[in-house]
Amino acid sequence: MSDASSIHPVDDRLPTGRLATLGIQHVLVMYGGAVAVPLIVGRALQLSPQDVAFLISADLFVCGIVTIIQSLGFGRHVGIRLPVMMGVTFASVGPMVSMANAVPGIEGARMIFGAIIGAGFIALLLAPVMGRLLRFFPPIVTGTIILVIGVSLMRVGINWIFGNPFGPTAPKLVDPAHSEWLAQMKTLAETGGPAVPDGLALAPSVPNPIYAEPGHIALSALVLVSILLIARFGRGLISNIAVLCGVIIGCLAASILGMMHFDRVSDAGWFAVVTPLHFGMPIFDPVLIATMTLVMIVVMIESTGMFLALGEITGRQVSQQQLTAGLRVDGIGTMIGGLFNTFPYTSFSQNVGLVGVTGVKSRHVCVAGGVIMIVLGLIPKMGALVEAVPTFVLGGAGLVMFGMVAATGVRILSTVDFKSSRNNLFIVAVSVGFGLIPLLAPNYLMWMPHAIHPIIESGIVLASIAAVVLNAFFNGVRFEQASAIDAARLADSH
Repeated sequence: MSDASSIHPVDDRLPTGRLATLGIQHVLVMYGGAVAVPLIVGRALQLSPQDVAFLISADLFVCGIVTIIQSLGFGRHVGIRLPVMMGVTFASVGPMVSMANAVPGIEGARMIFGAIIGAGFIALLLAPVMGRLLRFFPPIVTGTIILVIGVSLMRVGINWIFGNPFGPTAPKLVDPAHSEWLAQMKTLAETGGPAVPDGLALAPSVPNPIYAEPGHIALSALVLVSILLIARFGRGLISNIAVLCGVIIGCLAASILGMMHFDRVSDAGWFAVVTPLHFGMPIFDPVLIATMTLVMIVVMIESTGMFLALGEITGRQVSQQQLTAGLRVDGIGTMIGGLFNTFPYTSFSQNVGLVGVTGVKSRHVCVAGGVIMIVLGLIPKMGALVEAVPTFVLGGAGLVMFGMVAATGVRILSTVDFKSSRNNLFIVAVSVGFGLIPLLAPNYLMWMPHAIHPIIESGIVLASIAAVVLNAFFNGVRFEQASAIDAARLADSH
């Protein structure tokens, strides 16, 4: 008969009170990253505040479900059975924002969710063969891709601070006098006057008073400085949740100054069931599915390194069967995400780091964290509260969050040998250059077939393809488990 000493720390069932406390700690560490993606994509889709709040609630709800599936496990073939918190991957943000910009509104949301469900299904099928694909994604490839993801996302954080390039917060607006003149010319054309050319539009020429407003910049700076001070002088959990603390400080300041309003929070209910297919039946576009599938491959490569590193941290050897079971949850979770109006899921590396910092290896702690996330997702007021946060408050945090993604790519690249293999410099240089094309020259694809626009308008996809091809050309294809583990350990901010 086995006793308590024979129970592996990963399977240890802690007292309920300690489970809840440690579960809350895991939730706090991941909360800021978990709610950032639905905020970014919801606003890129130009959805109503109520719909954005729903996306946030749905995200929290599915985060909890997928975390429980991954940590608790179902049978031998689903779930890694290690202390893993699952959350939306930032790797998917760039392509989804591109899709949202191309087709905003409900239709765009249905296209995004269709692409996510399709990519999740393909990822589920690929899970058993990922071992063969790993050789195409050594640290030089994954590090370059994550670097480009971070650089691409920085544009979102900067626009949060100053204002979006288009729309009501654009740097310049159309002169009202010019609009009045054009309206008069159209009226005159209807009564026999000179015709107004089709498609004639007025260029913005008047400075927008709400773009780069000094008060908004000051609050963004307050959030940024708060995060840096907390990260520098904070200890333990406080240091780990520096970003969340900085956003809370910014919200308090915005509330005092009358820049943050809680009308929709008070109107939101205390309980609501998160329903699937909230925006209607998904639209399955093959090109968009292919784009998101590439993202899922990158996500599964990261997950592989993360699981191997977590196995070493917890002292439990991760077998090929367990690795496949964990990767299946990436696909299953992503499919569930698409059905429940949310996004692709992966293991959150900051929570993997927390396991190492605290020394608590029990997977049941993450199961408790998953239950807490489900409860938060069923409280609409939580989603409404996050949606109420002004974008300029998020801007200060965005610089840190997205910059840390880019820095993580640099840290992974630090494991790459650039001294004895000069060709590695070419791989990074050219791939980053490809990744910046859509960022710096977004109209370069105007003469190319529209069907391939979703692929070539994403710098992340272009960088991924370039890095894989160039690495195969210069270095061949091989996989070293030690390199994957080292890269995953360095990816504690992504």
